[in-house]
Amino acid sequence: MQRGRFITLEGGEGSGKSTQGRLLADHLRGKGHEVVLTREPGGTPGAEAIRALAVTGEPDRWMPWSDALLMTAARVDHVERVIRPALGRGATVVCDRFIDSTRAYQGAGRGLPDAALCRLHDDAVGLWPDLTLVLLLDEADGLRRAAARGSAEARFEAIGAAFHARVQGFFVALPAAEPARCRSIDASGSIAAVSARIIAALA
Repeated sequence: MQRGRFITLEGGEGSGKSTQGRLLADHLRGKGHEVVLTREPGGTPGAEAIRALAVTGEPDRWMPWSDALLMTAARVDHVERVIRPALGRGATVVCDRFIDSTRAYQGAGRGLPDAALCRLHDDAVGLWPDLTLVLLLDEADGLRRAAARGSAEARFEAIGAAFHARVQGFFVALPAAEPARCRSIDASGSIAAVSARIIAALA
């Protein structure tokens, strides 16, 4: 059986990843694909428990490497219990955030070396997406969207403007740095317009 396709959606706060992930999954199911829609941190009971530790509380609750190791621990469980089995049976996996969020938030945002985070990921997880859709929206607009929706999981949203500017800088640069895997998506405008851009990028 042919291995399935692994698609991730990345971007800063409020960029619409969750909404667009659902729409993408619906589109692919309409084309006859089995689709597993999931998220990080999370996707399994153990990873969701780690999520509760990682995304709640005060901004300085965890040191940068503590954050990165929590995210990686959740990712190991998620990949081994959900993502690899789905890919093995030929399903398409659509995931809201993956390793590039760790590189953006704990790397660019909190100062950890990108090469070290990539080595950790290779050693502990060993799976990279086939396609990463990077939803790009001005970070101030994204934070306003995130604040308007309200969330009990707002630890990263509260860190500060300079942090979010560094995160945004990573995401803006990523498609050009890794063009074989990553595509930039303009996340401004209507939900339908962004969804159409994503579907076009699949080609």
